[in-house]
Amino acid sequence: MRKDFLFTSESVSEGHPDKVADQISDAIVDLFLAKDPEARIACETLTTTQLVVLAGEIRCRGVYEDGAWAPGAQDEIEAAVRATVKRIGYEQDGFHWQTFRFENNLHGQSAHIAQGVDAAGNKDEGAGDQGIMFGFACDETEELMPATLAFSHRILKRLADDRHSGAAPFIEPDAKSQVTLRYVDGKPVAATAIVVSTQHKAGYDAGEQGAELNAYVRRAVGEVLPEGLISDATVWHINPTGSFEIGGPDGDAGLTGRKIIVDTYGGAAPHGGGAFSGKDPTKVDRSAAYVARYLAKNVVAAGLARRCTIQVSYAIGVSRPLSLYVDTHGTGTVDDAALEAAIAKVAEDKLGGLTPRGIRLGLGLNKPIYAPSAAYGHFGRVPEGDFFPWERTDLGEALKAAL
Repeated sequence: MRKDFLFTSESVSEGHPDKVADQISDAIVDLFLAKDPEARIACETLTTTQLVVLAGEIRCRGVYEDGAWAPGAQDEIEAAVRATVKRIGYEQDGFHWQTFRFENNLHGQSAHIAQGVDAAGNKDEGAGDQGIMFGFACDETEELMPATLAFSHRILKRLADDRHSGAAPFIEPDAKSQVTLRYVDGKPVAATAIVVSTQHKAGYDAGEQGAELNAYVRRAVGEVLPEGLISDATVWHINPTGSFEIGGPDGDAGLTGRKIIVDTYGGAAPHGGGAFSGKDPTKVDRSAAYVARYLAKNVVAAGLARRCTIQVSYAIGVSRPLSLYVDTHGTGTVDDAALEAAIAKVAEDKLGGLTPRGIRLGLGLNKPIYAPSAAYGHFGRVPEGDFFPWERTDLGEALKAAL
């Protein structure tokens, strides 16, 4: 790994059109899992001007069984979609939670997929699809996340909090951020560039109101980034295109799963390519990526490495992973192969293995816990109650004992 370099990550707000789609898809996941912990959901969302469309495959007791909708189920789905858009804050002519057109094109899960995924007889539950998944952690921040991404998230979360509280009433929901940091000896030492583009109310693109927005953004960024990173040498780009009044799905169509780098590690680690939102936890795109983060984070939290990347791979319908790979990028305190064996043992002992069933039950993923993960990253969050269990750091002693 290089010691001295510049690196950049970006984030998008809860009001970005792709993130609106992600949050709607995960609202549907939560709705179904609340009714049936064994529900199967693959929900894709399209958002555009005054329109939300759902498509995908489902199976859920009390909602959709034997090819038919339960009474009132489709009304519940529409209500969940509109409530999500309302929470985000869209009440604009081009996209309003009360008045957008809504299409529900969800339908039953393929029987051929079901036969490979479901447990039956002596066959354990299989992976919902083939694929490769990665987990990562590093010691750059208290969240054990890449600093460029963690800070990009923090900026937009602060803007959203101020918008919701009324502290920044001129801010609208759609926004993007980008942070470039200079690293020396592998540690972030300076913010060389900050980019923030935020949707705003009319008139806040020039004059006194434009200056007010600019000053607010600089102040907010300065308050959420660690002291000393921003200096007179930091280059700022705040709404560099000028006006940003038309935003969200009215400004650009949104689709589930188009912000997978924002969702994970900001480009600082590999990505298997599969999106998370809209999928129940039998889909290893989601659950295996979560457990890989859980294991990598525990390695770093236990002081066994400063950086850790974990890869797992699966075949559709097959329960056991095809491979487990660990790389500590030369920062480990023990040999990577030994750590690999220890991780496999701890996963078996603590989770029941890296099978889809082991991951789901070991981490408690069969619950309606996903909507909060669909904006500001799935990783680097604070575990609380049933939420973000993959962010716990409770495996350190077990990992050390297994070495």
